[in-house]
Amino acid sequence: MQAVILAGGKGTRLQSRLGGLPKPLVDVDGTPLLQRQIECLRTQQITDVVVLVSYRADAIRAFCAAHDNFGIKVTIIDEGEPLGTAGAVLAVLDQLQEKFLVIYGDLLVDADFAPMIAAHKQNKADGTLFLHPNDHPFDSDLVELDSGGRVIRFLPYPRPPEEFHRNLVNAAVYLLERDALRDFVDIQKPSDFGKNLFAEMIRAGKRLLGYVSFEYIKDIGTPDRLDKAVRDLRSGRVERGRLSSLQQVVFLDRDGTLNEEVDHLHDHRLLSLLPGAGAAIRRLNEAQYRCIVITNQPVLARGECSLHEMDLIHAKLESDLGRDRAFLDRIFMCPHHPDSGFAGEIPELKRACNCRKPELGLIEDAEKIMRIDRKNSWFVGDSTTDIETARRAGLRSILLRTGKGGMDGKFDVRADFTAEGLPQAVDIIVSNF
Repeated sequence: MQAVILAGGKGTRLQSRLGGLPKPLVDVDGTPLLQRQIECLRTQQITDVVVLVSYRADAIRAFCAAHDNFGIKVTIIDEGEPLGTAGAVLAVLDQLQEKFLVIYGDLLVDADFAPMIAAHKQNKADGTLFLHPNDHPFDSDLVELDSGGRVIRFLPYPRPPEEFHRNLVNAAVYLLERDALRDFVDIQKPSDFGKNLFAEMIRAGKRLLGYVSFEYIKDIGTPDRLDKAVRDLRSGRVERGRLSSLQQVVFLDRDGTLNEEVDHLHDHRLLSLLPGAGAAIRRLNEAQYRCIVITNQPVLARGECSLHEMDLIHAKLESDLGRDRAFLDRIFMCPHHPDSGFAGEIPELKRACNCRKPELGLIEDAEKIMRIDRKNSWFVGDSTTDIETARRAGLRSILLRTGKGGMDGKFDVRADFTAEGLPQAVDIIVSNF
């Protein structure tokens, strides 16, 4: 398979670290960034790499030649004047394979692309975008997906401060079909993937898929971000972020745990984070716990809330957390309810299921996307249903005194720990374990 590295930037913000070198050759803990990218690709049987440059192509060509092209085929193409990320690829389209990866040249990447490639093929996509949540969605380009994972809108920053969206950030790694791009070779240049080409592809009816993963992909385009990436490498954070690594997870109930308990929350305008919830989640993020919400939402089965409104509720939840530089890795939701007799109920959602807590279907769904270390993972919630879920799953449990405060009385079960609220629960997890 083939990969294209977009390495055309001068690295103006990194001048103090470059010593006259082009940005792709910036030192990242003793190894030039371009070398790290090529070696990551090579480990995944990618044997053909095209590097598109517009500044100091001579230095990049000499660097690759000095390393014997790292044992694979490496082609350096000087695009001349900057054409933009999409423009550079479109200009060399006839030199690319039928299917190819695109990686921006200022990314430190440690990801397994095989699942992304498999999803792309299974969905017969024209393009697949690697997406992930981050701790600064307010100044990141976001992507909106439909219920089937198809990209329906791009939301470049800056955005109006009153807007809220799901925390799905464009990681600037794409898998593209060459033939799907042919209709756009004459697009105005310079042109960007996120701001220009992808929007045109959606308008033309092309199928773009969002692939969401927690793996390590970080922009190192400023000295502060570069320094953080080096710390992540040295601490093992990058390696621990691999799909092959066991992940420590904190499963979280939603209502009464993250946000104020509202009887049958059905309107995003009623959602309000509990005090300290954002800072608590950020602390878990920094400690490299995966934060996954597991929530029963029978308001959908009862017909009190639409799927669209539920998505707005979760968009507001993720946006409010983002203001505290916190993020959730995933939200898994059960829409079912076993009992009938509600006015306006949705018949197809009125059934017993294996995803409604304390059943373990949603936790098993989480295990399909990551290897979970259950012995060192947690469930935090405000009800005995949450604690019973933890017991069945073999997770440590913390019962909060917020929300229901364990007074729902549904199960005769005792939590491993109790806490006044989420901040205190996180203190138990991070400080003691």
